[in-house]
Formats: sequence, C-alpha cells, structure tokens
Amino acid sequence: MDQLDTEALVSVCCITYNQEKYIAQAMEGFVMQKTSFKYEIIIGEDCSTDRTREIVEDYARRHPQLVILITSPENVGPVHNVVRILKKARGKYIAFCDGDDYWTDPNKLQKQVDFLQNNSQYVMCAHYMRQIEFDGQISYLDPKPVRLEYSYNKLIVNKQQQTPTASMLVERKYVEELYSSDWYPMCHAGDKFVKLFATFRSGKKIYVIPEVMSCYRRHSGGIWSMTHSNVLKERQFSDFSIIIRKFKHNSLQKMILLRFYMKRYMSFEIKTYSLSSALQTIRTIL
Repeated sequence: MDQLDTEALVSVCCITYNQEKYIAQAMEGFVMQKTSFKYEIIIGEDCSTDRTREIVEDYARRHPQLVILITSPENVGPVHNVVRILKKARGKYIAFCDGDDYWTDPNKLQKQVDFLQNNSQYVMCAHYMRQIEFDGQISYLDPKPVRLEYSYNKLIVNKQQQTPTASMLVERKYVEELYSSDWYPMCHAGDKFVKLFATFRSGKKIYVIPEVMSCYRRHSGGIWSMTHSNVLKERQFSDFSIIIRKFKHNSLQKMILLRFYMKRYMSFEIKTYSLSSALQTIRTIL
C-alpha cells in the first residue's frame, strides 16, 4: 500500500550496536513486511565502531518512506537507546526486534495486528521463534507449536515461553508509561518488564500465535546468551526485587510470589547476602 499519506499504525523499534554481521538481515525482515496499513521502522544506532551505521544509512536512503535512523555522536547505552527511539514512535502498536535477531515471515505484522484488533482481551501478541547459533545453525525449534496465553499471574513466576523480544507486538501507551518510570533503567530484562507492565496495567493477556516468524540469535555478543550463571542469577533476582517493590499485588499474587521466591531465590539470597536480607524480602512480598 502507499505508505506516504497515512499515519503509521505500527512502529518497529530496533536498537543496534556493533552488529555489522547481522543488522542487514534484521533490516530485510523489516522492509519485506506486507501490510494493509502503514508502518515505520525506527533504528537506534548507538555509535558503533564497525560498519553498522553505514549499513543502516544505506537502508534509510533506499527506503526513506519507512526507515527513521536515530544516532548520536557518542554511545548512550541500550536503555537510553531504546527510550529515545520510542519517543519518535507514532504507531498505536510497537513491534520490537534487536539488531542481531530477525523476522522470517513477511506477513508477521499483519497477522499480529489483525489478532489484536479482533481480540480486545489481549494487550500483546507474540509468536514462536527459531533459535540459532552464531554460525546460523538451528539450536532450538519447537516441533509442534500450540496456542499459548499468559496473564500477569503467570508472568510473575517467569512463565513466558515463546515471547522473545523479536516476537512482541504491544500497545504503545503501556511501553511509554513503563519507559517514563524512574525505576525502568534499573531493569535488566527490559522485554520481560514490557510484558509485565502491559498485562498489569491493562488487566489483559498475551497471546502467542503458533507459528514460527522470527529467529533469535545466540552468540557471544548477546546480552544474555553467554552471561555467567552467577551474574545471571543476580540480575534475575534484582528484577524480581523490582517486581515486588514497584507493582501492587493482591493476596493471591502475594502467595504466588512467595512460593516462587522460596523455590527460586531464597537460598541464593541467604548464601549471597544474609538471612536477614531474605527475611526482609519476605516481608516486602507480604
């Protein structure tokens, strides 16, 4: 369709830094989308030291009606990078994809928008993904995708399978509210908090389309892929602490969180910090 005369319904948001090997594949996944609505592609290029900016600039020149490139003379970091590109977004919906992942279905956005506009009880639509290694070899692919859905109560105990960043389409207003909070910069798993905040604020659920429409790349440059287990546990516990302090929970949710804490983090907190610290966490939950 003619992308020039109407407002964008979807804003594709992508941050990238030193991803010259992968960014072109991500960009191809964006520009190949076939939609009945206008969409825009906003790229936050964070002062890469390789050819990443050059590659994105080439796509911006070839697709000026689609691509908006956000840059700066110095590196701002991933959190500020994603916040600044959201400020440029105009769409009702936000679709995310990091610069080292990519989409594989040209009808991905159309399918997700159609679902959300016809199912008002959902605030986000995701889909299955294929996990690949740095050399392109498939390391994970669900052989039998099925429909999935997640409420806030499921997300707080980390039930979020098949909802990776590159699969997410969500209403922009909830992302804007989250990113404007003073505690968001402290979050490690930013995509998880988008899911949590959107379901918490809306009271709606996430739906997962049982189709593989993106690839998640596991490699040494990924933020989570190769993180040491102890550091990963500390980051996950830090995010859990934000959940229990910044979100208001009813009695049922408090019990769910307490059981999850005792199973997943209590021994870790006692061993890493102290028993008194663990007791304080339990008081915070309750």
